[in-house]
Amino acid sequence: MALIVQKYGGSSVADAAKIKNVARRIAATKENSNDVVVVVSAMGRTTDELIALAHQISDHPDDRELDVLLSTGEIVSSTLLAMALKSLGHESISLSAAQAGIWTDTAYSRARIITVDAHRIVKELGGGKIVIVAGFQGVTRDMDVTTLGRGGSDTTAVALAASLKAQVCEIYTDVEGVYTADPRLVPDARKLRDIAYEEMLELATYGTKVLHPRAVELGQLYDIPILVASSFTDSPGTLIHGGIAMEVRNKVTGIAHDLNVAKVTVLGVPDRPGIASAIFEPLAQAIISVDTIVQNASVERVTDLTFTVAKNDVDRAMKVVEPVAKSIGAKGCVADSKLGKVSIVGTGMLNTPGYAARMFRALYEKAINIELISTSEIRITCIIDESKVEDALVALHKAFELEREENEI
Repeated sequence: MALIVQKYGGSSVADAAKIKNVARRIAATKENSNDVVVVVSAMGRTTDELIALAHQISDHPDDRELDVLLSTGEIVSSTLLAMALKSLGHESISLSAAQAGIWTDTAYSRARIITVDAHRIVKELGGGKIVIVAGFQGVTRDMDVTTLGRGGSDTTAVALAASLKAQVCEIYTDVEGVYTADPRLVPDARKLRDIAYEEMLELATYGTKVLHPRAVELGQLYDIPILVASSFTDSPGTLIHGGIAMEVRNKVTGIAHDLNVAKVTVLGVPDRPGIASAIFEPLAQAIISVDTIVQNASVERVTDLTFTVAKNDVDRAMKVVEPVAKSIGAKGCVADSKLGKVSIVGTGMLNTPGYAARMFRALYEKAINIELISTSEIRITCIIDESKVEDALVALHKAFELEREENEI
């Protein structure tokens, strides 16, 4: 008997009919001689609706109370799913994060899982029950409810799979797997049969929304295979795992994009020790994540320093950086929020020359200007005008022939 953890996203449990459909899928897995633990998100757009409601009550909702409020969405869907399974004749039980033993730190709205005490889940499985766990949430040692941030239910599922030593963690959503690019923007995008953890982590971090990066990190750390598939079809989906082909002929696996990009440039920065820390330490204290950082070549001990943040953080970033710029003798700050980024990802690029050149050529041929460039061992990212992102995706997908199966290349 195998232990399988399944996670169903908000679109999969958006209404009563869909919850019943999910219950039938879970029942079929149980009837195939498996133990099953299920993690569910809130129904449809419930979380967004609760956030909007909170802001109707208060312009600045209390962080603790907001997390308690938002956690109710997953409680609703988990209890309804348990009811649906019982109506199909399967013993099941819904558990909150506290009941499931998901312990977190105290960072409201962005909590991190510290440990999972799964003894209650193990006990219920031993009694033959299907266990339904509310995703997206945890509890502190003081028994305060926390939420894990966007995509937190993915993290809950993989954390439980790791703790329970599950055979696989299955993530069910409204797409059939991981594609070489966003199929809504690139008609020739192809679904991948499998992908390595490292590649999936880069794609998820740089814009592919199908799976949260924290979930991929946990899967890689504990070597938990993750299947991404649709809850609405029987398509086999995409398996994320550690084993990859020894030599892959197409070195690029996929292309990610992200429109949530803004650029801040500090002009005329004095080129002396300590300047970078003077700028970036206040940003860290304000909990503003910085991505790409570029410092231009110094001319007469003066340089420009540019970095990118999420668009919804750019105003806060400017408020933090402007007084710092003044205090260090910089000439000023400017921001640009009309940007996006495109990234090519593939482990095969590590020791193979020419991929950056091919990427830059493809963008040049479409008259797309590159604002900034950042790289990792298996990724090249270009910051470009947001209006050019779709053209860039199509051009890059064609340039690297990602529409073709690997055995065709």
